[in-house]
Amino acid sequence: MRKFSEKRLLVATHNAGKLDEMRALLSPFGIECVGAAQMNLPEPEETETTFVGNARIKAHAASKATGLPALSDDSGIEVDCIDGAPGVYTADWAETPNGRDFTMAMTKTWNACEALEAPLPRTARFRSTLVLAWPDGHDEVFAGKVEGQLVWPMRGALGHGYDPMFQPEGFDITFAEMDPVKKNEISHRADAFRKLITCFEV
Repeated sequence: MRKFSEKRLLVATHNAGKLDEMRALLSPFGIECVGAAQMNLPEPEETETTFVGNARIKAHAASKATGLPALSDDSGIEVDCIDGAPGVYTADWAETPNGRDFTMAMTKTWNACEALEAPLPRTARFRSTLVLAWPDGHDEVFAGKVEGQLVWPMRGALGHGYDPMFQPEGFDITFAEMDPVKKNEISHRADAFRKLITCFEV
């Protein structure tokens, strides 16, 4: 594994929350994180059919455009009874002409399970894939996941995305009912972050 020795890292996201999360994670290593929006970078089209494929598109596009090493994340939820959907298309299921509507997306997902009369529990998992890319084209990949099941009706007002219908394994509450600190200890992204940090350890 290539070690990260630079002091500046481009986080290939326009999501301020993700950028803040990365800054907090990497601050102990003395790394300055800058976001794609700060660098006036466009969002590249995500044309791949896998999390790692789309994460690579974002990381390499950002690194090539700026000459900085870049980190990207691609994530989503896989539901077993509907063949792993929505998966890499998780955000697409929420798209509307007026922005993303995850209540609509969660309803669509549950209705798809109902149409198949899928037995309970309806197992699912969140996946996160981080790609750290360098300007010379090299990259390192870190994949994380958290197993669980779908619940209905939706529960909780915390979190975002599909959190109100996802109950992680070993818990009787959803991510949207869980203290954010606890969620961030067990989430798919936390799993991937733990692997990523090995790149930064001295």
